[in-house]
Amino acid sequence: MALDEKIYELRREKLKQIEALGQQAYPRKYEFTHTIPQILADHSEKTAEQLENPRVNVRIAGRIMAIRLMGKAGFAHLQQGGQRLQIYVKKDAVGEKGFELYKLLDLGDHIGVSGYLFRTRTGELSVHVDEITFLSKDLLPLPEKWHGLTDVELRYRQRYVDLVMNPEVREVFQKRSKLVQSLRAFMDAQGFIEVETPMMQPVAGGAVARPFVTHHNTLDMDLFLRIAPELYLKRLTVGGFDRVYEINRNFRNEGLGWRWNPEFTMLEFYQAYTDYRGVMDLTQQLIEQAAKDVTGGTKTKWGEDEIDWAGANWKRMTMREAIIYYWPEAAGAKPQMAEFGSAEGVESLVRRFNSGHAHVAYDPKEPAGKTIAALFEAAAEEHLIQPTIIYEFPTAVSPLSKQKPDEPDWTERWEIFAGTMEIANGFSELNDPEDQRRRFEQQLKERERGDEEAHQMDEDYIRALSYGMPPAGGVGVGVDRLAMLLTDSHTIRDVILFPLLRPEKTLPTENTEETK
Repeated sequence: MALDEKIYELRREKLKQIEALGQQAYPRKYEFTHTIPQILADHSEKTAEQLENPRVNVRIAGRIMAIRLMGKAGFAHLQQGGQRLQIYVKKDAVGEKGFELYKLLDLGDHIGVSGYLFRTRTGELSVHVDEITFLSKDLLPLPEKWHGLTDVELRYRQRYVDLVMNPEVREVFQKRSKLVQSLRAFMDAQGFIEVETPMMQPVAGGAVARPFVTHHNTLDMDLFLRIAPELYLKRLTVGGFDRVYEINRNFRNEGLGWRWNPEFTMLEFYQAYTDYRGVMDLTQQLIEQAAKDVTGGTKTKWGEDEIDWAGANWKRMTMREAIIYYWPEAAGAKPQMAEFGSAEGVESLVRRFNSGHAHVAYDPKEPAGKTIAALFEAAAEEHLIQPTIIYEFPTAVSPLSKQKPDEPDWTERWEIFAGTMEIANGFSELNDPEDQRRRFEQQLKERERGDEEAHQMDEDYIRALSYGMPPAGGVGVGVDRLAMLLTDSHTIRDVILFPLLRPEKTLPTENTEETK
């Protein structure tokens, strides 16, 4: 029998003994007067004398994280809300049955205690217990050490244990919750209305990505889990919602990585009667406010770097300017603007870049704009630690955004980068139905060439645009990535409570010491 199984059976026997003492094995509720965080906040500064007069009576509940027995008395630490408080249990105070119950408790058990606050001889704030109520038995042993496990996925797979053992993990998700609250409050204050759009869609649209496919049995039709809510939110703009947003879950059937999870969260919003520069300014304000709300300031740690989210620290440059600025010395002379204007010039840039840097693939059949975007990723992205807005993207990689009036090969589109990651994407929305049809048709040609991520045709969306969509700017903000940056978390799995993992092969076991 495995160690965990032996401990499980031992603790089941203890549970029977606890029931024999008159306690319920799984009671339905416990009436408490204080939470542990409340007690620590209100009484940590009080002296022993102040706690005695007047006496502070409390009823609290929590999980046992440390326990020790010393003859006819014992100490334990209860944890609640990520904080711990010591309790003191004396046989004379809790009685014979109460002390027998105490001796049957294990690390991880949930109990409720009533008593009064005092300070021990060492000065630690504690509860002098006069009654113990059993609430729940931990049948599986908590691990002694949860940091640095050889199986790094175990913490993600058993997040419920991770949260118990690591207060800093709990703090990350508390900050993530503050982030979502901040984003929602900011959008509401700007007059935006929050909506919900379909997560199952007949056409996978609104982004360039490979979708998940599902099937509706009654209608006998295939549907796609949404890769983006964009086309539905813009339909609402047609319908008269001038400022609309959704905090949404998206699904993309793509690889896993430190920045990618197939299921992720975005804030997406659309504002009528403005353009890409209007929503660019708004998004910068949104993110700066989120940093303040989540961390209390504008500076956050990112590995060995410090990111300053204050407005004065943000940089703005076009994609072409960024390629020129970050062009590696080993690749020779910096590009000239004119070289981006022809297929021959772009081919020359790729040859020069590849001579002194990592390889960028080149396919003469592909639009030059697609190659320029790949050059930007290779030359510039790794340098974008501080908040940086890169604007003017090639039309070839921007099927839903308006072209620049003086340069039809380029669009009024931008992305925000920080910590070398893209965290937001916005543009002047394309609202010409005939132009949109041409863009979709170009994307269909890309699909025919084998690009499974190219956009599909959406006739209903074109019909919606044909009813007249006002000029608008639209934005998508990656909530998971922003949470990574604001919590110094260097993999997306650290900011998603239950990230997608490979199938579990065997149930892991951990050596622990059973506390008697």
